[in-house]
Amino acid sequence: MRTAFIGLGVMGYPMAGYLAKNGHDVVVYNRTTARAEAWCDEYEGSVALTPFEAARDADVVFCCVGNDDDVREVLIGEHGTLQGLSAGAVIVDHTTASAELARELYVDCKARSVDFLDAPLSGGQAGAENGQLSIMVGGDQAVFDRISPLMDSYAKAITLIGPAGSGQLAKMVNQICIAGVVQGIAEGLHFAKRADLDTAKVIASISKGAAQSWQMENRWESMINGEFEFGFAVDWMRKDLGITLAEAERIGAKLEMTKLIDEYYGEVQELGGNRWDTSSLIARLE
Repeated sequence: MRTAFIGLGVMGYPMAGYLAKNGHDVVVYNRTTARAEAWCDEYEGSVALTPFEAARDADVVFCCVGNDDDVREVLIGEHGTLQGLSAGAVIVDHTTASAELARELYVDCKARSVDFLDAPLSGGQAGAENGQLSIMVGGDQAVFDRISPLMDSYAKAITLIGPAGSGQLAKMVNQICIAGVVQGIAEGLHFAKRADLDTAKVIASISKGAAQSWQMENRWESMINGEFEFGFAVDWMRKDLGITLAEAERIGAKLEMTKLIDEYYGEVQELGGNRWDTSSLIARLE
């Protein structure tokens, strides 16, 4: 299919690569053109200088940028993709953004006979590079059925959660759960060290029981070694939690633990850990 990919960050760059490797025509746009040119040196595709140009002949436009404002700029801005799409095309937004924005874009796209899916991701940079992402999708069943084979290029699990905005709401649930798990592991490891336990033996034991999690198995060693220069950045997590807490206030959900952990991440930022992996919660305890 003729596709466009808007946003070649640590997630979008390999995702667009998987589309190209699976035989789809790919036009890429990135705010920094040199990044798009580097992508074309590595994969087969072409560079567009605006989102509008990227989308002009596309059947499907994938977007993975920073936040709500970035999404609005590249999709419905003066040189946005929506201006260049033909009726029947589809926009898939992989950005973690607000559910309110997803619903707005769904309506805007429908008015132009274009379909829209909100499809935030879980799995981080490693998941994107290995084609093992989990994708939570909001939108129409027929559109999901048509587009999910393309997302299979870089995903291990793709789930239609419900109508527009549902993908973003599911991602909020994901971030709530991850925040709690990482804080629990940070405190557990901190306790184990203070108790002079052999941490490796403790993890080998408890990771086979009810405490098991991906975060425990993949982050415990780097956490106790104070290694955080990789993975999903604290700045991104705080952006996501900010969206989540705002939505919780709107719907009347009590997120007491999540609010507290968001403040803990603020302390990590004060330590200079803006770009550290989210497992750096342990740093504030040490």
